[in-house]
Amino acid sequence: MNESLKNIANVIGANAEGSNVEITQILTDSRKVNAAAKSLFFALKGPRHNGHDYIPVLYDKGVRYFVVSEILDVTLFPGALFMQVTDTLDALQKISAHHRKKFHYPVIGITGSNGKTIVKEWIWQVLSTDLKIVRSPKSYNSQVGVPLSVWQMNEQHNLAIFEAGISEPGEMGKIKKIIQPTIGIMTNIGEAHSRGFQDKLQKAIEKISLFQDSEVIIYSADQPVVCDAIDNILNDEDKMFHGDLFSWGRSEKNTLKITSIEKTKTSTLIKAQYQQQTIDIEIPFTDDASVENSITCWCVCLYLGVPATTIHQRMKELLVVNMRLELKKGINNCTIINDSYSADSNSLNMALDFLNQQGGSGKKTVILSDLVQSGLANADLYAQVAGYLYDHQVDRVIGIGPSISMHLEFSAFNKKNEPMLIFFESVDTFKENFRQSLFKDETILVKGARIFEFEKIVRLLEKKLHQTVLEIDLRAMANNINQFRQMLKPGTRVMAMVKAFAYGSGGVEIASVLQYHKVDYLCVAYADEGVTLRQAGIQLPIIVLNVEENSFDAIISQNLEPVIFSAPLLQVFNHYLDMQGLNDWPIHLEIETGMNRLGFTIDELPGLSIYLQQPFVKVQSIFSHLASSEDSKDDAFTDNQYSLFKIAADIIQSILPYPFFQHISNTASVIRHPHLQMDMVRLGIGMYGINPTNDIAIELETVATLKSTIAQIKKIKPGETVGYNRKGKVSEETLIATVRIGYADGFPRTLGNGAGSMLVKGQLAPVIGIVCMDMTMIDISHIPGVKEGDEVIIFGKDLTVQQLALWAQTIPYELMTGISERVQRVYFEE
Repeated sequence: MNESLKNIANVIGANAEGSNVEITQILTDSRKVNAAAKSLFFALKGPRHNGHDYIPVLYDKGVRYFVVSEILDVTLFPGALFMQVTDTLDALQKISAHHRKKFHYPVIGITGSNGKTIVKEWIWQVLSTDLKIVRSPKSYNSQVGVPLSVWQMNEQHNLAIFEAGISEPGEMGKIKKIIQPTIGIMTNIGEAHSRGFQDKLQKAIEKISLFQDSEVIIYSADQPVVCDAIDNILNDEDKMFHGDLFSWGRSEKNTLKITSIEKTKTSTLIKAQYQQQTIDIEIPFTDDASVENSITCWCVCLYLGVPATTIHQRMKELLVVNMRLELKKGINNCTIINDSYSADSNSLNMALDFLNQQGGSGKKTVILSDLVQSGLANADLYAQVAGYLYDHQVDRVIGIGPSISMHLEFSAFNKKNEPMLIFFESVDTFKENFRQSLFKDETILVKGARIFEFEKIVRLLEKKLHQTVLEIDLRAMANNINQFRQMLKPGTRVMAMVKAFAYGSGGVEIASVLQYHKVDYLCVAYADEGVTLRQAGIQLPIIVLNVEENSFDAIISQNLEPVIFSAPLLQVFNHYLDMQGLNDWPIHLEIETGMNRLGFTIDELPGLSIYLQQPFVKVQSIFSHLASSEDSKDDAFTDNQYSLFKIAADIIQSILPYPFFQHISNTASVIRHPHLQMDMVRLGIGMYGINPTNDIAIELETVATLKSTIAQIKKIKPGETVGYNRKGKVSEETLIATVRIGYADGFPRTLGNGAGSMLVKGQLAPVIGIVCMDMTMIDISHIPGVKEGDEVIIFGKDLTVQQLALWAQTIPYELMTGISERVQRVYFEE
C-alpha cells in the first residue's frame, strides 16, 4: 500500500516537487489518523461538510500532505505540502484506479440491492483458508468507500473482493474504473436506493454495467429484472459484454440448476446439477435470504474450481455475519464494545475509531486475539496493529493467542505513551486469571477472531441485567441526522436535543455519537444531565433549558450555557457571575411567542437592557418554541409565532452591540417550514427515526427497538382468566405467553386487555389481561412454533413506536422517555 508522493502527483495532475515520501495511508476523515507522517489527506467537499475545514486539526495531528481544491494560506502550515486539483473526489478515485492496475490476481466485484456484505463475508469464510484475500471493510461500497477499499491491495494478496453500491445514475461508471472486476456478482435487486432511478430495470442496468469488461457474471436467473439487465449489456452495441455468464436457478438452461431445497429446523440442504453431475451443499440457516446468498457463494467457488468436497464441508460451517459493533453496560461502571466475531487489521482500525468515539478521553482497554489470514508476515502485521493501538491512545492491551503474544510490541514508539501489555495464551487462561476488580471505569473493546470464542469474555465483563433490552442503532441515527442536514440551507447549524436521557436512549452514548458526527450544540433539560455529559468527556457546547439558582455552581464548573427565561433569573445570574468575578458567560434567551410556557414576552424585552449591557453575560442565541409546527391546521399560528420572534430579535439586537444566533425551528418545522431555519435548527425526535408530521414523508430509519423474551407458555382452558382482577377471560382453549416486561419497564397499563399487541415471529399477539409491574401476558394461539425464550418485539421497525403510542392513546415521546433505566440499552453500529 505504498505509493510515492511524486507518483501520486503525476496521476492526479498535481505538483509535488521536492518530495520523495512514501504514502502508506489515504485519509478522508480527520478522525481516523494513523501513521500521520506517511498519510495523505484528500479534502473532500460534501453538502454539509468541507474537508478543507479540518486541515488545521490534521496538521496538529502531524499530517503534512494534502490534496485540496481550494486556495489556502500555506504560510499557516509550515512544512506542509498542498497538491492543488480541481476535484478532490475525482483525484482520490484516480489514484485508487491507478493502484488497482498494479495487480493481476482475480478481483471479485459485488453489486445489487441486498446481500452484498453477506456474500462477500461468506466467500471470505470459505476461501480464506487457502487464499490471501483483501476485501472491503464492512460495507465500504460508495464513491468514497470503494477507493479506500481498493487502496488496501498489495502483492501479498491473491484474491480481492469489493462491494459496489450506487444511489443515482452515472455513479457505477466511476466505480468500475476503480474496481476493474474480473469476476462479477449480481445479488438481488430490491427497492433500496431507488431514488433517482425510473424503475428497477434502470437501476439493474446501471449496476450490471460494473461488469462490462469482466470475465464472468454470476447471477440468479430467477430474477427477471436481472435477466433483462443482462440482455441489455448483451445486445447494446455501446455496452457489449464478451465474457461468460454463470447463472443459477430452477431452469434447465442455468449453469447451476437448483433441483431441490430441503429445510429442517436448523439447516437447509440444497441440491443441484452442475456439468452433468449431481452436487449439494448444506448450510446452517433456513431463511430464504441465506439460501440465496449461499447459492451465490457456491457458484463463485465452482467457477474458481474449488473441489466439491471442500465446498460442502466449508458451507456447512458458515457463520452468521455480524455486521455491527455492540455497546453494552459492563461491570464496575465499564462500557463494553463487543466486536467478538472478527479480527483483521482493517476492521480493527474501524473498531478503534468507535472506541475513541465512545470512550472519549477516559481510560481505554483493548482485548484482542491473534489476527488471522491477513496476508502479511507476523512482524509486519503486528507492527501495523501496534501503530493503530498507539495512534488511538489505548491505555491497556490484553492480547490472547500465541502470535499476538510473540509479536506485538511498542518498542518503536514513545515509551511515555505506550499502552500496558498483558498476554494470555488462550481464552481459558484469561478466564482462569480473570478478576472483576481489574476492570473499572473504562471503555473496553473486545475484538477477536471467531475461533477464539471471545463471547465468553463478553459474558464475563457485561453487567447482568434482565432480558428486556432497548437496542439503539447508531448508524441509523447518523443517517437520520444526515437526512435532516440535506434539508438545511448552507451554514445552518444543528442543535441536538439529548434531554430526558436522550429520549430514553441513553444520554452519554447518544451524545458521543452526535459529537462524532459534528453537530454544533447539545441541549439538556437540567444541569445534572449536562454534568453527566461533561464527566463522560463530551466537549460540545451544552445548553441547559431549565435553570435553577441552585444549579449555578454546576453550570460554571462544567462550562454549561444556561437558558434565561425571566428577568429575575437574569438578575440573579448576573449577581452570581459578579461574585465569581466572571464576565461574558454565554447565555441563551428564551422568547415567548405562543407556547405560554417559559420565556420573555415582547413587552418585557426593552427592560432587559440594564442587565444585558452589564459585562457578566454574553447572549449566544435567542430562541422560541413552536407550539404546533407539525399540524397544517396551525400553519397560520406558526407563521405568527415566527413574526413575533423576529420582532423580539430586532428589539434585542437594538440593545446589544454584537450579533447572536436566532433559532425557532424544531424537527417538524425542518420538514414542513423550511423558511424558518434561520441560523440553527433543533433536532429531537426526528433523530430517532420518528417523523412528527402527518403530511410529508422523509426517509428516516428506525433507531430504537424495544424487545424482550418469553418466560413461560401456558394453555388456558375455556372459562379461565388471566392476570390481576381476572380481567383476561377466555371463551376457548388459549395459548398464552408471559413476556418479561411490565409497566415498571415502561410498557403502559393502558395497553392491557387487548388494547395493545406485541410482535412474535412476525405476527401480532394481543395483550391478554392487565399489564403487570414486571410481566405481560399475550395470546399466541394463532402463531405456530413459539417457544419459551423466543424474542418478542415491543416496538421497532415492523411494529412502530407510533403505532404503540396510538394504541396507548399517547405520543411516541412519552413512550420513549418512559422506558425504565432498568431496561438494558444495547448500542450497535453496522
